[in-house]
Amino acid sequence: MEWLWITLSVVLAVAGIVGCILPFIPGPPLNYLALLLLQFSLSQPPFSSRFLIIWLIITIIITLLDYYVPIWGTRKFGGTQGGVWGAAIGLLLGIIFFPPFGLIAGPLLGAITGELLAGNNTTAALRAGFGSFVGFLAGVIMKLAVSITLTYHLFKAII
Repeated sequence: MEWLWITLSVVLAVAGIVGCILPFIPGPPLNYLALLLLQFSLSQPPFSSRFLIIWLIITIIITLLDYYVPIWGTRKFGGTQGGVWGAAIGLLLGIIFFPPFGLIAGPLLGAITGELLAGNNTTAALRAGFGSFVGFLAGVIMKLAVSITLTYHLFKAII
């Protein structure tokens, strides 16, 4: 029976890594769930409570930051409130209507559109859109770092 739980944990870990790229799959939370499944299914739990609590906090922080970082990138690259709102709306519309590519294009186009509607010139709008894209990439890198680390610990515990 343990092999069933181990297999399910590995499937969750792989789905978690894929979820770092695809917007409709919550990457790091799935990786954390894989650790918990392994923890409670093995006769000898491989992780300490402290380890699990620390990684729970990290997973929550990274998941929350993933929604904030593209907006932060827009602001950091000179975006106004119009660009920030455009990036946020573009992110939602992109996820709904054009997954998974909408996750990249939505905030980028939304920030550019928001800046143009706010009356900014094309250069400022493109800079804000680029900031949104940089924020998206930063979020993906953060999620991948956490998911790969959690997957490493999962496989280390299995072996």
